[in-house]
Amino acid sequence: MTDITHNIIKPPPTAVAVGFFDGLHLGHMEVVKETFRHDGAPAMFTFHSDTALPKREKTENLLSNDMKLEKLAKTGLEYIYSPDFDTVRNYTAEDFIVRVLMKIMNAETVVCGFDFRLGAGGGCDAEQFKKLCADHGIDTVIIPPFSLDGLIVHSTVIKNLIKEGSIEQANRLLGYNFGFEGEVIYGSRLGRTLGFPTVNQIFPENIVMPRFGVYTSTAEVDGVIRSSVTNIGVKPTVGYKDKPLSETHINDFDGDLYGKTVRVRLGRFLRPEMKFDSVERLKEQLAIDKSKSDI
Repeated sequence: MTDITHNIIKPPPTAVAVGFFDGLHLGHMEVVKETFRHDGAPAMFTFHSDTALPKREKTENLLSNDMKLEKLAKTGLEYIYSPDFDTVRNYTAEDFIVRVLMKIMNAETVVCGFDFRLGAGGGCDAEQFKKLCADHGIDTVIIPPFSLDGLIVHSTVIKNLIKEGSIEQANRLLGYNFGFEGEVIYGSRLGRTLGFPTVNQIFPENIVMPRFGVYTSTAEVDGVIRSSVTNIGVKPTVGYKDKPLSETHINDFDGDLYGKTVRVRLGRFLRPEMKFDSVERLKEQLAIDKSKSDI
């Protein structure tokens, strides 16, 4: 996949998926797949995940930008244009069609979702966008809502499921297990003294925050995926009151990961975060949690 964002080269005629695609969930993938059904190289316009909203607004992504690009590369898309939001935030729909789709992306066909909106203030909806594209000789395909488990697969729906701890249902709508990645930092080392060493990570600020609690999980260490158990929260038993942490105990692993980036994916919600009367009671519960991990 060729990224033409900063080293702009005009591609051959393209079929372009347009949208934010913050999660690349099953609904988004219907838009992506449609680009392969048309003449022209399959391509995508999407915002850089960390800059897709004005700075005053909190970003709650389902994927980091690196994870999004990695997943897109596996789809077979040939070109991607992914600018910062601020570079096009004041474009009208007409500006976007002419300056981005035509001049930069050489679009012959454009594919968008039913809820796509464009232009300053989101004033142009999918049907209006289709008409404007037709005025410039560009065909447009609008993908209808995609449903699963009786729910329309939509980023807002998935984020709400994650926030309430319904991670298994969220994962079904995503088409993969929700996850995040971050640098391993030093913690209190309490887990190690209890026989449950943990990988400590500050939970990424730009990723949607799951319900605080304990989850089955997997952790990717140096390309190897291992079963694990993850606690997300503020460590009520030991009084940690800074930013929310992810603490992951990786089964049958005791290596030094400090300073490395580890990717964690959540599987099932096991229990809410809770405060224990003693460290011994915490140790007992950690053993119970580990016994429920997905091996």
